[in-house]
Amino acid sequence: MTPGARNNNPLISVVIPNWNGKKFLPACLDSLKRQSYPNLDVIVVDNGSTDGSVQYLKENYPGFVKIVELQENHGFDRAVNEGIKVSKGAYIATLNNDTETHEDWIRELAKGFDHGDRVGMCASKILFYFNRDIIDKTGHVMYLDGLNKGRGAMQKDNGKFEVCEEVFFPDGCAALYKRELFDEVGLFDERFFAYGDDAELGFRARLFGWKCVYMPSAVVYHIHSGTTSPYSKLKVFLVERNRFWLALKLFPLPFLLATPFYTALRFYWHSYSAFFQKGSAGRFRKEFSSVELVLVLMKSYLSGLKGLPYILGKRREILRKKAVNNRQIKEWFSRFGISAKDIALID
Repeated sequence: MTPGARNNNPLISVVIPNWNGKKFLPACLDSLKRQSYPNLDVIVVDNGSTDGSVQYLKENYPGFVKIVELQENHGFDRAVNEGIKVSKGAYIATLNNDTETHEDWIRELAKGFDHGDRVGMCASKILFYFNRDIIDKTGHVMYLDGLNKGRGAMQKDNGKFEVCEEVFFPDGCAALYKRELFDEVGLFDERFFAYGDDAELGFRARLFGWKCVYMPSAVVYHIHSGTTSPYSKLKVFLVERNRFWLALKLFPLPFLLATPFYTALRFYWHSYSAFFQKGSAGRFRKEFSSVELVLVLMKSYLSGLKGLPYILGKRREILRKKAVNNRQIKEWFSRFGISAKDIALID
């Protein structure tokens, strides 16, 4: 029986990475205390915070939170992986520290596993913390060069996304996974550090035959890029480098060979976005110059090329074991894809 079953409540571990997020912790952890699901194991993995986060946790949440202390900031992926390693739950939720969960979040999210044995990921309805009728993400969509976007991002929560349905993969901000999925496909790729990591894990899990279900009744409120600026140079660098790595690591050869064309098309729309100050590139241009944007992109590809030996080694290992064919992968992009124009112009 699954966690959604009425008379069975197996342990669910909630892993929260934290880096200098002391100001976010009360809302996040207090909302977890109010969860209607009765069997939770809450783990905060601290990435070498210098704002007193660890002491605050020890003083205010003794017995409720298990603390894993890392000595420096290793990023989202290493932190989550360390949390998974010490967790005891049969199911593992990942949760950003800059969130507040609805009291029925875990209970409703876990019901997604009732939709089939190969459902190994469940996606939340994530709304903006300060504007709670606007959607942050309801699962993810992906462009044909490996860049991903939140499904329904920036749309009004007016009933359009109220159907429980299959989506590509969940956002790591507020997701639930079966432990056996990690046992089969591996943990988050720590080389990614942050951004695109949930996409890489989700795509990799799908190659092994796992699926994801979106649960609209599982609601989380997210400050969105509370730890880093939403349009910082670091974010642009990581998003583009990790997109490059995802495609090289996981795309079958016919899809991989087509990515330069799709990336060129996307860059055309990003240029349009930057010129007219629309979309993500336009937002970046309000703070930085076009030259700075180009330099960041060049830096991201140089870093991506340095990681080629590792990425190509993983590619051989993963694609040798994949349980789906290219026709099925093409269907994913048809069902869960996004156009170059939309991915560039939607914030």
